Amino acid sequence: MKSEWDVVIIGGGLAGYVAANYLAKSGMSILLIEKDKKVGGRARTDAIGQELFNLGPHALYTKGNAVPILQELGIELNGKSPKLSGLLTDNMLEYTAPFTPVGVLTTRFLNWKERIEWLMVLWKIKSMKIENLSDQTFQQWTQKMTRSKNVQNLLLILGRLATYCHAPEKVSASVIVSHLRTVMNGVLYIDRGWQTIIDQLHNKAVIFGIQIQSGMKINKIYKIENTFKVTLSTEKELTCKYVLSTISPQELLKIVGNNISQTQLDFLKQIIPVKGAALDVALTKLPKPNRLFAMEIGEPFYYSVHSTAAILSENENNIVLHVFKYLHPDDNIVGKEIQNELEQFLEKIQPCWQKHKISSRFMPTITVNQRLPQIGDEQNLQRSKLGVPGLYLAGDWVSSHSILSEGAISSAKQAAEEIIEKEQR
Repeated sequence: MKSEWDVVIIGGGLAGYVAANYLAKSGMSILLIEKDKKVGGRARTDAIGQELFNLGPHALYTKGNAVPILQELGIELNGKSPKLSGLLTDNMLEYTAPFTPVGVLTTRFLNWKERIEWLMVLWKIKSMKIENLSDQTFQQWTQKMTRSKNVQNLLLILGRLATYCHAPEKVSASVIVSHLRTVMNGVLYIDRGWQTIIDQLHNKAVIFGIQIQSGMKINKIYKIENTFKVTLSTEKELTCKYVLSTISPQELLKIVGNNISQTQLDFLKQIIPVKGAALDVALTKLPKPNRLFAMEIGEPFYYSVHSTAAILSENENNIVLHVFKYLHPDDNIVGKEIQNELEQFLEKIQPCWQKHKISSRFMPTITVNQRLPQIGDEQNLQRSKLGVPGLYLAGDWVSSHSILSEGAISSAKQAAEEIIEKEQR
């Protein structure tokens, strides 16, 4: 590995690889560094026996910003959209989920007045100006939209489903409603998992001549005049004109040290990650084969069978499903208790599922997104991105208008284009 580069990209996840593929066309020398031995970040897919498990439930918005960017890079996205029908549960009660026309007409969860109100709210979401919601929380917005507790609960459920955020009193309504609007156009479950996206991006990057170094950490970044010095865990020092960081705010703080302003330091320190607990399960069969999707009304639980829409097993008859708990930032996480909760929720939807289990994996806390989107983040993010000339940011936390893969992929393209424009000037 040579010591001088035009661009050093930190992080080999979605954002890092998307940025690398755009930068590759510029003719600059590019090095991508990933701390783990395996690239992919949270888009990694693990093979356990014959089954392919994403890190918890993953879905790609079919009409979001990420899909056209990936397609522009020549990435093939194979898979199908899951059906929108399913169940809502409330302790031992079960209701048809009103997420389809038939569901709205048949559900016992809503009375006739609430059904009309629910349809009106969904119509308003599609037509409202998102920028007008930047000064209110998602909880405040739901209360303004409807007085019906049932309709409010449906909005909270959809908010969790679209963004994984379970803190309506904290999150920005503009970001959550924006994602609600996008998720209403459908999602895609990816054949053979999200690793296929990473693998394609990786292979194209290699063909373009980008050097990729995995299993290596960065200890420090500092700037001398117009040149960055990047110190690796091996004590080797690199020099480059531009650094593109796609790592978390907490990791960034550790390596930039005092090279950013106090205002930027304070903002990075206060960023809260979005977390969840995941139970990934493979079964030989579903005890109740028609139950493919369910969410709890009063508790933040999710269940979905992903293998009906995507190829996730070498055996076409096997089932791969995900059970998930959306965690609140203030939750006290006790792994065994959460595992019991998830298994009991699955038991309620699929009684005696343990008899058909092939394998399972429980993760008590996974970071779903690096930033819980809050009111005022837009201005703080803009100041952070303009802090150190030549240091660019991308990732699921960097975009002020979107999170998850939408934020990661769109911010990566934007950062790469800004570097190319700066270099051309």
